[in-house]
Amino acid sequence: MSEYKSYLQKENYSPSTVENYTKSIEIFLKWCKRNDTTPETIDYKTILKYIKYLQRKKNSKKTVKHQLGIVKSYFKYLLSKNYRSDNPVENIHIKGVKRTINYNLLEADELEDLYYSFETENIKDPYHRLTAKRNKAITGLMVYQGLNTTELIQLEIENLELYKGKIYIKSGRRSNARMLELKSWQVIELLEYTKEIREEIKQRKNVQSERLFIPNNARLGNTVLHIIKKLKKTNHKVTNINQIRASVITNWLGQYNLRKVQYLAGHRYISSTERYLQDDLENLHEIVNNFHPIS
Repeated sequence: MSEYKSYLQKENYSPSTVENYTKSIEIFLKWCKRNDTTPETIDYKTILKYIKYLQRKKNSKKTVKHQLGIVKSYFKYLLSKNYRSDNPVENIHIKGVKRTINYNLLEADELEDLYYSFETENIKDPYHRLTAKRNKAITGLMVYQGLNTTELIQLEIENLELYKGKIYIKSGRRSNARMLELKSWQVIELLEYTKEIREEIKQRKNVQSERLFIPNNARLGNTVLHIIKKLKKTNHKVTNINQIRASVITNWLGQYNLRKVQYLAGHRYISSTERYLQDDLENLHEIVNNFHPIS
């Protein structure tokens, strides 16, 4: 169990999540022992019995889904250690769990318009002109790479590979690391930002930091909220950064296969990516029903 704990810690899970996952897997291991099986040898049919065991304990569908997700992570750990060659839980999904439907998603051209409409020139105050250029760079990473607030906060100067036209996104508590392509105009913009604008902001704020965007940590979260307010003036459909990310992922699904979108989005599980595809279908079904109700 200590090896599994170390694995979770390396995957950047929080201490409370590590504790929660460990306790759940201890219950799973005890169940395996009572049913004459082991995590290394258990098969698909026996996993279904474990799900039935969880259901008999009067757990909600949401709780059963959560427990199954923990078991999935344990099998991922076993795969990493070569204790197994497959994940018997990978394609098991609990039906009936309420999904979040993404309404008001933005089209690709609407996302791009948010970027191109971001004003950076006609600003009288010199410092506000600097922060506007920083905020446009942040907007670009939101609408083209689908980054969330946590990922924006964690970005460091060394994560930029501008000569390759790429940016490296570190793994988080719930996301995988990935290397993403930058648009050519983003490369030019980020080059100006890192060489000139960022240095001026650092001097004005009197800070020393390796973070890409200044200010960093919680204060950058406030900056993102300010950016969202500005973007709402360009397009009233904009609600928050999660909606923008959901729009980017949904648009990717129209261009690439599921596995590629899973990588681009940093999803740990393919089911997380499928949710955006299914949400889009459910959203379409909702629209059809609204305009063509079945009488």
